[in-house]
Amino acid sequence: MLLAVDIGNTTIQAGLFEDGALGPSWRLATDHDRLSDEYGILLASLLRSAEIEPDRVDGAVVSCVVPILLPVFQAVCRRFFDLDPVVVGSTIRTGMRIRYEHPNEVGADRIVDAIAARERHGPAPLIVVDFGTATVFDAIDANGDYLGGAIAPGVGIAAEALFARASRLARVELERPARAIGRTTTESIQSGILFGYVGLVEGIIARFKAELGGGRVVGTGGWADRIARETRSVDVVDQDLSLWGLLRIYQMNAEGTP
Repeated sequence: MLLAVDIGNTTIQAGLFEDGALGPSWRLATDHDRLSDEYGILLASLLRSAEIEPDRVDGAVVSCVVPILLPVFQAVCRRFFDLDPVVVGSTIRTGMRIRYEHPNEVGADRIVDAIAARERHGPAPLIVVDFGTATVFDAIDANGDYLGGAIAPGVGIAAEALFARASRLARVELERPARAIGRTTTESIQSGILFGYVGLVEGIIARFKAELGGGRVVGTGGWADRIARETRSVDVVDQDLSLWGLLRIYQMNAEGTP
């Protein structure tokens, strides 16, 4: 049984694979101050809640964009599962050519998502949009190579900046307003943030498609469902994309795994 863990700036996603099938999965809030024992006890408890004992886990793979938490989760794997995890990094085998000018600058999460998108939602060209802390766009060309992409502030970050810097604008729930032309300040903020991000997404996707010659668009991340409901630009939402990418990387890199 394989434990796959994707550590993001806001959310940690963990899932279990058995015989190539995804079983239980969980999303946790990323806490930079939590210790390895705390994370370990939490993961072990989640496994037991699914009636799975930790000693059934015989492989682990970790992707991390929060440097301070990588050694924490390596310690979790060693202490609680007696495993050295496969860690996604610039030297790991991915089966995908990285055509970024400086490949070591590409976030591990971007490569993991790209690998999964190509295998699960191909054929290429493909565009992956990860609606997380940042809204990240990644392009895979017709040859299946990773080209690069675009990074914009995430929906949550943009909203927090607005509330922090505009003293007369009260914090509101980021729900879909009844209309684009807001009749109240709350509706106006909701329209500007939600529909504004739809416009941003549609605009960047259109530019990517023009350069790629088309492409299917895969959405993932916390805001993917809400944004995808407002646009035809996103063809499919796959909230487990990173876990499937981690499975493929583990299969290519773990000793003794075909």
